[in-house]
Amino acid sequence: MSAGLEGIRQAMAGYLNGKGVRAITAWPDAPRAEGEEPVVVVSLRGCRAGPAGFQNYLGERFDEASGRWEERYGKRAELTFGLDIYAPEQGGGEGVQKAFDALAGALLLGGPEGMDLREFSCGATVWDAQRRRLRRPVEAVCAAWLCAAADAGGGFVDFELRGVLKT
Repeated sequence: MSAGLEGIRQAMAGYLNGKGVRAITAWPDAPRAEGEEPVVVVSLRGCRAGPAGFQNYLGERFDEASGRWEERYGKRAELTFGLDIYAPEQGGGEGVQKAFDALAGALLLGGPEGMDLREFSCGATVWDAQRRRLRRPVEAVCAAWLCAAADAGGGFVDFELRGVLKT
């Protein structure tokens, strides 16, 4: 069983790339080439989960594929993403600022499916000597639901990310 968090970084990076913001996930399986354009590096810095109902029980749902009823459980979650912007030094702070403006536009006008943006903040652009690049730390806090289905034996099948009501 998973905690449903494996694909969340990829979902955020995919959303940003779809909005024209170059994004990759932190800690990839394969080495990545250093580009000449700014890039947003997506990490998951935190996940706080709370109960959704009585013992996290959300009700039952009929699974047509298995022909059985499944019990649904869930938790409200607050996900803190690191969306740090890295850029080559020769582009100066202007490249970082343009990337930040595009990132802010992508997040403030929507967000990945199933995630509702609650907070968005950034720090100052600094020189990262280890990576030999400019870096601007950015964080986004999103609300989401982590839901799971239990099979007939009472064991959880798997967790998945579900949407939240937009307010």
